[in-house]
Amino acid sequence: MNNCFIILAAGQSKRFKSIILKQFANYKNKPVLEHTLDKIINSKLFKHIILVTNKKAYVNRKYFSKIKIIKGGKERSDSSLIAINYAKKFKVRNLLIHDAARPNFTLKLVKRILFNLRKNIAVIPYINSTDAIKYSSKRSIYNLNKKNTYIVQTPQGYKFKNLFNLAKINKVKVQDESSLFINNKLKIKFIKGEIKNNKITYKDDLKKPTTYFGIGFDVHRLVQGRKLYLGGLKIKSSLGTLGHSDGDPVLHAITDAVLGACKKGDIGQKFSDKSKKFKNIRSTILLKKVIDEIKEKNYFINNLDINIITQTPKISKFKNKMIEKISNICEIKENKINIKGKTTEKLGIIGKEKAIACEVIASISQYE
Repeated sequence: MNNCFIILAAGQSKRFKSIILKQFANYKNKPVLEHTLDKIINSKLFKHIILVTNKKAYVNRKYFSKIKIIKGGKERSDSSLIAINYAKKFKVRNLLIHDAARPNFTLKLVKRILFNLRKNIAVIPYINSTDAIKYSSKRSIYNLNKKNTYIVQTPQGYKFKNLFNLAKINKVKVQDESSLFINNKLKIKFIKGEIKNNKITYKDDLKKPTTYFGIGFDVHRLVQGRKLYLGGLKIKSSLGTLGHSDGDPVLHAITDAVLGACKKGDIGQKFSDKSKKFKNIRSTILLKKVIDEIKEKNYFINNLDINIITQTPKISKFKNKMIEKISNICEIKENKINIKGKTTEKLGIIGKEKAIACEVIASISQYE
């Protein structure tokens, strides 16, 4: 299916009142815009992704090969028309248009929009107002029944041909593309939107998170006949770590630090060494499971400080690859991870190369 996703990110953020435009402001540990980019790119649902922005320099270069970036107009309707005209050359069938200032939509909503586009020319998500609504017209004020009022959201889905034809002949500014269909008395399929799919308009919409800290520690014996995993990497070694899972002390310590900060017990409680299903399981799987769980509760890792305590191997050889691996699993930038290799000056069981230990401090924030 030739689907296209347009992201409108050319706004001037006048009401946001900040030097940093709201689409590039930090939210849940990355720019607002990147939440949409990451979801849509990873979904594999769209052949074409078009980003409309007047600040290309603010966009992370890692996205350049995966999206088309075009310059927007002065108003939202201008940027939308520019993008629709640009998409024509791709012979698009279905088109979704989304405001970058809505980072909290889910792929479940996107899939429902695409599903409903099979039999409809326009699919618009909405929620009902929880507040009383008044309408002012010609010096008169009217009471509106909130049950019959729709607060529409994005992304909005359209059959490209229908939207293109309407946009081409439109002569007035519209707040969103569904207005074109309503103004021309064309049928729209309204579907339930998502309460959390709120639009960021003011600085206060980016609520400050609460930050917590957690400490993790793990130690494993080194024995013959076992593989050595550290920080998610398989390390060439004649000795490996003894453990119920793959025995990766680095990922185990990170997992415990994360669970501790989020007040969710410890790794032994979640993944018991009495359970056969965790026998020899990769610690990458266990840590990813924990990361997915805390994200559902709006926890996000700020940074990790990691001490790997071992006489051998030399951690400096593997540090950068470990950071890359941990970054991918924990969904944080590599510069938010610090790894230090420490020895015990040949003292004790670690100094005699009979064990490896790791300690971690994690800083984690929760967004209400």
